[in-house]
This record gives sequence, structure tokens and C-alpha cells, in this order.
Amino acid sequence: MKLVILKNNLREGLMAIERASSENNNLPILKNVLIRTFNNKIQLSATNLEIAVSKQVSGKIVEEGSITVPLSTLNTIVGNTNSERINLETDRNVMQFKTDNYEASIQGLPEEEFPIIPKIENVKNHLTLSAELFRDSALKVINAIQISEIRPEISGMLLDFQVTHFKLVGTDSFRLAEKTINETNYNSTFQRGFKVIIPFKTMQEVLRTLTKGEVSIFIDPNQILFKSEDLEIISRLIDGNYPDYDPITPKSFETEMTLEREQLVNAVKLVSTFSGKVNDIRMKVKDGKKILEVYSVNQLLGENKYLVPVKVKGNETEVSFNWRYLMDGLKNFSGQDIFFGVNGNNRAAMLKNSSDATYFYILMPINAN
Repeated sequence: MKLVILKNNLREGLMAIERASSENNNLPILKNVLIRTFNNKIQLSATNLEIAVSKQVSGKIVEEGSITVPLSTLNTIVGNTNSERINLETDRNVMQFKTDNYEASIQGLPEEEFPIIPKIENVKNHLTLSAELFRDSALKVINAIQISEIRPEISGMLLDFQVTHFKLVGTDSFRLAEKTINETNYNSTFQRGFKVIIPFKTMQEVLRTLTKGEVSIFIDPNQILFKSEDLEIISRLIDGNYPDYDPITPKSFETEMTLEREQLVNAVKLVSTFSGKVNDIRMKVKDGKKILEVYSVNQLLGENKYLVPVKVKGNETEVSFNWRYLMDGLKNFSGQDIFFGVNGNNRAAMLKNSSDATYFYILMPINAN
């Protein structure tokens, strides 16, 4: 193999795949990057056996071939070289790295020893949409997810496809976020619905690397493929049934509040300074239902409160929330006003935007039974 490649192109390719590599003492080749020529293009690949990422980069192919070399070593060299033009050449299992003022011989291994990158068998049916839209939608959901060894089915993001729309859902059992994308925003060849659970770390890679252009999503019974013009991320799916969250999704509220989002954000930021070990803050509607009092008490530090103007329908209320969970939800909204519906101390509350019916964020009160 003999290649000529610009530093920025190689650096961008290595950054796209680096987190898919793995420190594995039983299979040290997982620390390597596979460099090969493919369809007259240069392809870089890394895998940890759960997820594999492949990135195509531009360059001049003088001779076809392949090799695997330690990814961190190559990444460090590329990051520190001052030359823009890099020559890569293989001699058996050694890769020569050359610039106008630097030369290195990197010990590698043949492609045959590298784990086989899985392929999606179903290439007929796919879902295609803007990478920016998918990314923005997933960002509204991912912070509600927490990896659980006890309940692996909630350690990922649900993709619930129903032909005319699909939903992205995340939960850690204390809060839940759902984002709906309607069929006007995507193209699909699927004829029927499906539900799959995408691992949390896979979604992190998708959000980190798929930022522009279009993304196509392919599904097999056990795998999912995200594909853009020059990047592929293939991952195992989480086996199991996602919990039915409809019974806990509030359909009505004892107290409905409409208020300025930034005011509530500021209130939570300030008042949380005095929150206790469980990150609790209390919220109370008072003064003829025109003021929301957000406050916290700490025996060691003291107490504070913040008054927020609010429009209220329904009952007066006093309820506690984990301020971090509440803030995570508030960050996912834009616009001036926000709707906050609560149902006392023992049932789920909901944040949503009255002008956007495609997204909501549910959280449980801190002292819910």
C-alpha cells in the first residue's frame, strides 16, 4: 500500500473513529486502526466488537493495500507533525510514515487479523433524514438516559418507527423524554413499524460524528447502521422490550403553569446552591396563584428563594424535584414560555412547549412513592 494524504484529512478521519477502539488485553488488535483502500477510496476503521466506525478520507492512492497499526500512536504522530503532506507506505507488516522532515516505522498487523466489520443484510429498507435534524432531536432525549446493568433495556434510546412518524425516547425511570419526527421530515422505504433500542454509547458516537448532510438508518434484527456520505457506524442493538411508558405519561394536570423559561432556569440555578444531598428544591404556587416560589433549605448553609411570575390554572401546589433533572429538561427547550404541569407529590410532572407538540419531558417528584 502506498498513499499520499493531507494531514487534516487523516486527522479528521482518526478523530471520527478513535472512540470505537478498545483497550482489550485479550484482543490487543482492537487498539488498532484498519487502513485500507476501498472502492478507490481510503477507509479508516476501528471497532470494540460492540460498535464499529468507518470513515472515508480523501487522498492519493499510489498502490492498493491495507494494514492495521496502533491508533493512539498514529494519532499522536499526526497531531504533532507540522507537515501538511503525509506519505504512508507498507512493507509487509510495517507502515512507513514520512513527511518532508520526519520519518517513522510503525509496527502493524495484517488486515486478516482485524475483526470483521459486520454488514447489514437488509440494505433495501432504510430511513433517511437530515443529520442535523436527527442530531438535534436525539440531543433532546439522550440526557434522560442512564446506563443500568439491572435494566439493560433502558440503557439506550428507543427508536419507535410507525411509518407516518417516529419517536426517539430516553428514560432512567426517574425522568423520560420523547421527541417525535413527522413523515414530512424524512424519507422511508419501510412498509411497517418497528421498535429498536440503540445503546447509549452508540448514540454518543452518532451525535459526535454525524453532524451534517443526510443520514440513512438501516435495521437488522440485531444491528443498526447509520450511514452518511463518508461515515458508517454499525452497532449491536439492545435485546429486550422497552418499558411501556404510556400509563405514567400525564394526560391531565392538577396544576398547570405557564411561565418564562429563562426565569425558571435562573431560579433553579440560584436556588440549587442551597439544595441538599438529594439535589432537592421545592416549588410552591402562592400569592393568589400569580407567583411561583422556588426555594431550598440546607441546615449547614442556610436557605434561599426565588419568585417567578406565573400564570396558573387549577390547584395551588407544593412539590419537590431533583434540580439537576429539572434543569436537564429545561435546557432541551427553546422559546420564551414553557408549560409546566404538575400532579402533586406522587405523580409525574411534565414540561412542554405550547407551540411544539413534538416534544415533552417527564420527571417524577423527589418524594414520589
